[in-house]
Amino acid sequence: MSMVMSGGRRLSPGSRAALGFFARYATIIGLLAMIAVFAFLSPRAFPTLSNFTNVLNQASLAMIIAGGLTLAVIVGELDLSIGFAASLHGVLVTGLIVANQLPIPVAIVIVIALGALIGFVNGIIVTKAKVNSVIATLGVGTILTGLAFAYSAGVPIVAGVPEAFLQLSLGRWLFGIPNNIIIMAAVLGGLWILVERTALGQEIQAVGGNPAAARLAGINVDRIKILGFMVSGMCAALTGILLASRLGSGTTSAADSYLLTAFAAVFLGSATMRDGEFHVLGTFVGVLIIAFGFNGLNIFGAPTFSQYIFQGAILIVAVGLASLGRMISES
Repeated sequence: MSMVMSGGRRLSPGSRAALGFFARYATIIGLLAMIAVFAFLSPRAFPTLSNFTNVLNQASLAMIIAGGLTLAVIVGELDLSIGFAASLHGVLVTGLIVANQLPIPVAIVIVIALGALIGFVNGIIVTKAKVNSVIATLGVGTILTGLAFAYSAGVPIVAGVPEAFLQLSLGRWLFGIPNNIIIMAAVLGGLWILVERTALGQEIQAVGGNPAAARLAGINVDRIKILGFMVSGMCAALTGILLASRLGSGTTSAADSYLLTAFAAVFLGSATMRDGEFHVLGTFVGVLIIAFGFNGLNIFGAPTFSQYIFQGAILIVAVGLASLGRMISES
């Protein structure tokens, strides 16, 4: 089927190829152009190794939570609970360490396991109770916010946070590279291998592409969708832990803003190198676009509200490019 414009006129093969190239690589071209412009305008502050390392370090948590969200989106669902969940996990891990005197590794394992459980609950509600994932995860996220306030009484947990926990996020244990960057690389690398290089990953993509066909092929669609939610939940938990370590406190709403960042990155990623398909490498590029945009705005002293405008505009552009890519692939 040939691609047509809204007025009914068919696009020529050359125009269609150009449009397809734009849909696939506009995000990468935009990222490189943005870096070039910022480097030209601020040659001393922007294009430095320390600044680029700082950008990656600041973006690492967004990459982790967006990477987990990518798995949920690949299987055809949306997880709106991730930001609220990450905030709860930050409060909980801090409380377990400070108030309950649990060893740091034990507290971390408990919180990540809770993240998997929350993802499992989301998956069960969506697949078994047949509740729309937007409604289900938004409802679960609201409940998690209430639990975070109940656990902390709305007061940040600050006093008594051990230095060893702070160094989890602030330390540089390997070749002077910030720990968060190393953890992010390990998580995204693991997710990429899972999706792109394993039989389970093929099932994940098949469920997202056509659930009915996947079910006819013998794939347990509900199990795969639940797995997607569990991975999303575990990545949200890890993000909350690392954020609490970075801030030195557990705060009830500390990670809420990661929800919009993650969705913008995931949809930007779907318009990167593929025709509207969600994938981990694309999400990585999406986060970089947002992170370098924020970094440039900060360097040039832009007011805080400009970041919200930038992020909202990026989300709209991302969804538009993803839709264009899917339209081209289906034509």
